Parts: sequence; structure tokens; C-alpha cells
Amino acid sequence: MVQRVQVRPISDEEGNRLLRIVRRCSGSVVTWRRAQMVLLSAQGMPVAKIAEVTFTSPDRVRDVLHNFDADGLDSLQPRYAGGRPPKFDLQQRAQIKQIALSRPTEHELPFSTWSLAKLADFLVAEGVVDDISHEGLRALLHAEGVSFQAVKTWKSSTDSDYEAKKNRVLQLYAIADGIAPPGPGDPDVILCLDEFGPLNLQPRPGRQWAPIAAGRGDLARPRRRRRRATYIRLHGVRHLFGALDLARDRLYAHVKTRKGRTPFLAFCRYLRSLYPAPVRLGIVLDNYSPHLSTRSDDRVGRWAADNNVELAYVPFYCSWLNRIEPQFTALRYFALSGTDHPDHREQASMIRRYIAWRNRHLTDPKLRKVIHRGELANRAKVA
Repeated sequence: MVQRVQVRPISDEEGNRLLRIVRRCSGSVVTWRRAQMVLLSAQGMPVAKIAEVTFTSPDRVRDVLHNFDADGLDSLQPRYAGGRPPKFDLQQRAQIKQIALSRPTEHELPFSTWSLAKLADFLVAEGVVDDISHEGLRALLHAEGVSFQAVKTWKSSTDSDYEAKKNRVLQLYAIADGIAPPGPGDPDVILCLDEFGPLNLQPRPGRQWAPIAAGRGDLARPRRRRRRATYIRLHGVRHLFGALDLARDRLYAHVKTRKGRTPFLAFCRYLRSLYPAPVRLGIVLDNYSPHLSTRSDDRVGRWAADNNVELAYVPFYCSWLNRIEPQFTALRYFALSGTDHPDHREQASMIRRYIAWRNRHLTDPKLRKVIHRGELANRAKVA
């Protein structure tokens, strides 16, 4: 039997980077789509299913996965050919990149970072190039994969049971996708659960169709809707509890005033009531403290044991492994983008209406594109 294609095991840093690209509503559509394919493959989804979700061919998905295995995150960026031949040869470009990635103190210079002006002057003084403009230097570094970035902290999973938890979550995904048969004690229904929020009452940025600017315009009738400014918000916040049934691709959600252990258990009881008692549930969730059983409060563990439920926790700092995350991204884009609700009741009603519309339209194969490719199509229109 031919071995199925799947992306190589990815690190926590790569997983979190992919999740940020998928969540983001700006940037290259090509990068967003490739990151979605790689992330779904890292979550254990087969190539045929990825092709169905992203509405492309299985061969294209395999090419993206093979390229990621070879080049990593660099393979997500589109490479467009064309333009005049490069002015500097490969050796000069390599030297410029090497010096730009070094620290000025390594060259006995009295500053801690390079600017384009300082770097250009140093390259000319060292004889690497005869002359180079600041914009030409920036474009060359960009082509070589070097940009001016802020120094940030990073996290890696410190979970001692990292491999065991990750493998169990991927095993549950394989069962939900029909790749692996359930074994003794395995759940019959797999759900992904997470919280989304806090939900404030505030104008949310969005995009709209508007006439092209011509002249100074009419100040009394602006061509685009304006977002009001908010300074004081006295209405509190709300939190959205969401769960995704992987086999049925159905989304459930409740809006709560708090997201502590008691509201979490109330939402879990609601999920349990949707299925007969003999049906064993598997819930994939993160390590947020209300999800855990502690020595002072073990209600979550007792409830799971008494109600035929398995709680599968993703490793620490690995929320990218939860398949409900892209669903929250679509919800934010379609239900909240460009809105300004006067109260929480209206905002919660909009969220519930979107989820009901999503679940209803997923029953029609022709309309699944509206759900799974809607964000991609809308971003292509405004690009």
C-alpha cells in the first residue's frame, strides 16, 4: 500500500506561526492558503480532505506539503519571476546578507544595530560594493529573506507529556476523519472546544464596497461609513464558548458573562445532552485553568468520569493543534467585522445567526464554498 502524504512533524514555534498566518486577515492570499494546508496536515487531516476543504486538487496539496518539508516556512511565500537581471553577483549578495545579519559590535563599530545608511556606508568602505542606494539595499535584503524586525520573546512547550498528548489528539482526529478505526474505549464523537473573547461593545474594523475617491468629495455625504470612537465602555464584556463536531462539521456556541469553571461545565453539560448517554464523547481542549481538575476543585474530572467523556488536552503553548481555531477566525471575519452593536444582546444574536446559517448551509455541498472559501474570496476581491 502506498504511504499517504503528510507533512513532517512541526515544532511549537512553526505551529504557532502557521496559526498566526491563518488567523490574520491581511497579507498574501497565497501564503494564507498554503499555511492552511500545512496546518491541517499537521493536525492529521488526509490530503483528500484538505483538498476538499481548500477547494484545490490533491496534487497541489501534496506539492505544498513537500515544499514545506524541504524549505519550511519559506515555502509559504510566493515567488514571482521577472524584472531586470540583478546588479550584484551571488558572491556580493551573500556577503551583504552575512554582514546585515551580523552585529555592528562584531566589526568594532560603536552602535548596536544596522540602519540602511550605516550598512550601505560600511559595505562601500569595506569594498564589498562600489556603490549602493538605500532603497536598493533594502530591496536586495528583502529578496534574500532579510527584513528589519523587532526582537521578540518566544515560547516552547514545557509539557513533560508533550508527545503523549500530541499523539492522542492526532489519533482522535484520525478517528474523526475516518482514517483510523476506533479502538476499545475510544470516543464515538470528537469535539474541539475553546473560548473566544472577551467580546466588547466597540466598532470593529472591516471593509466595504465604496465609490472611488474623486476630487475633495462631499463632506456632508461621506463615501464610506465611519466608525465612531469609543472612550468609555460601561457595558462589560461577554465570552463565547464554542465546540466543533469534527465528523458532522457542526458548530455549537453559547455566550456567557464569565468564562470560569462553572460556565465551562454548564456548556459541557449542554454538549453532553446533544448525544445519547451510551455515546462516548471526546473533547479536545487547551490547558486553560477552568478546564482542569485541581486539588481544590475536581469537578471537571468527576463530571467527565460520570458522563462517559474523555478530555484530551493539547500540550502547553500548542493551541494551534485545536481545529476550532480557524472557525473562530471565520466567525470574527463574517459576524463581527465592520459592526457596531449597541448592546450585547444584539451582538450575541448576530453571532448565533451566523452559526445557524453556517450549520444550515453546510448540508448543501454546493454551498460549502461559501463557508470554507468565503474569507479567501472576499480578500481576493479587495486585493
